[in-house]
Amino acid sequence: MQFKALVLTKSPEGQRAEWSDLTEAELMPGNVLVRVSHTTLNYKDALALTGKAPVVRRWPMVPGIDFAGIVETSTDPGIKPGDNVILNGWGAGETHFGGYAQYARVDGRWLVERPAAFSAAEAMAIGTAGFTAMLAVMALEDHGVAPDRGPVLVTGAAGGVGSIAVSLLSHLGHHVIAATGRVQEEGFLKSLGAAEVIDRAELTGPAKPLGRERWAGAVDVAGSQTLANVLSMTRYGGTVAACGLAQGLDLPGSVAPFILRGVTLAGIDSVMCPKPRRIAAWQRLASDLDPGRLAALSRTEPLENVLTLAPEMLVGRIRGRVVLDVGQRAG
Repeated sequence: MQFKALVLTKSPEGQRAEWSDLTEAELMPGNVLVRVSHTTLNYKDALALTGKAPVVRRWPMVPGIDFAGIVETSTDPGIKPGDNVILNGWGAGETHFGGYAQYARVDGRWLVERPAAFSAAEAMAIGTAGFTAMLAVMALEDHGVAPDRGPVLVTGAAGGVGSIAVSLLSHLGHHVIAATGRVQEEGFLKSLGAAEVIDRAELTGPAKPLGRERWAGAVDVAGSQTLANVLSMTRYGGTVAACGLAQGLDLPGSVAPFILRGVTLAGIDSVMCPKPRRIAAWQRLASDLDPGRLAALSRTEPLENVLTLAPEMLVGRIRGRVVLDVGQRAG
């Protein structure tokens, strides 16, 4: 059996990405073979495809940290041929061949049954970005951030994680403040449920140890100065869920929000998240994510367009989510 896959290679001259014909024998070890129908483009995928960050740690590599598909063969006792499954993280596209191929062979423990509420395409409209957003919302809830506590902030609100976080939080009754560098997207963000839209420039300068208390909680995808500012403006006893590094890995702030306002900084990891938490997050997505809003914030492209789309994502020209159809041909 031969199938198409996007393969990244590295040489002294640099990184290359080429469409190749692979065989099942060339796939990496695993006890479940999945016929991939859909995948997606996340920020981490864009970094991997462009080589802008050292996401890939094994060469050659089939990128793609997500996929949805149907089980072809399985020796995992909990998974059988014909099952509809999804995968997020676990090193796919980094250390293990990922979803930018027609087939993937993985450890069955990495797979989650696709909720009946979602088609494969809808599951990938959510993808790791939406899964991460749900984990962040759950973290806020775990720390008592309820709608009656005050507004919640979402940074990078027009991006993949941000747009789904805005939709989820507004659906749950929160007053959502959406921060974005694309103020022209105000209409889009308000259609997802944002009550206010602010310019991210308000959060990108040097942070004061303590700023004016503005929100009870936040979902931050930026890190660096933005996260420092978000923390400094979080209300007493509030929580900030940190899940991204779009601005940087550093955190140039102070301990003042933690020791003077009792603020919690909750880290969100979607890659190695334990399976029970994964299942709970997908169940919450099935119940709390409005299907109409999901459709409004996503679009579908053929998988072969991903190399063109990745640089566009890194410079902020893609809003919402991109579903990649493995079987669709570019027109």
